[in-house]
Amino acid sequence: MIIEIDFNSDEALYMQLRNQIILGIATNRFHEGDVLPSVRQLADTIGINMHTVNKAYTVLKQEGFVKVDRRKGAVIAVDEGKKQAMLETREDMRVLLAKASCKNISREEVHALIDEIYEEYGGLE
Repeated sequence: MIIEIDFNSDEALYMQLRNQIILGIATNRFHEGDVLPSVRQLADTIGINMHTVNKAYTVLKQEGFVKVDRRKGAVIAVDEGKKQAMLETREDMRVLLAKASCKNISREEVHALIDEIYEEYGGLE
C-alpha cells in the first residue's frame, strides 16, 4: 500500500490519508474486500500518529468506503448509497463550479477537465 503524505501541506494529515485511500479505490489499487493495514501498522509505516490514522478510517467508514470487521480490521466496502453520494457530490461541485466561474473558466473547459479526470479512473461511466 503506497500512501503519499505531504507533511508541508496545509491539508490535515487524516484528510490526505482519506483522500489517498479514496483515490486508490477509484484507480483500482484497492478493491472491494481488501483489508487495509492496522491503525498501528499504517501509522508506523508512514510516520504519523495512530490517532490520525484512526480518524481517517473513521471518516472513511462514515462516508461508506470501509467497514470495520472485528477480526480483519478496516475493509474496503464501497457503500451502495449512491443517492447520498450524488447529493454530496452535487454540493461539492457547486462550490468548485462557483470558484471556476469566478475565475472565468468556461463550461467547455470544465467538461474537458471532468473527462480528463474520469479517464484517469479507467473511463468510469
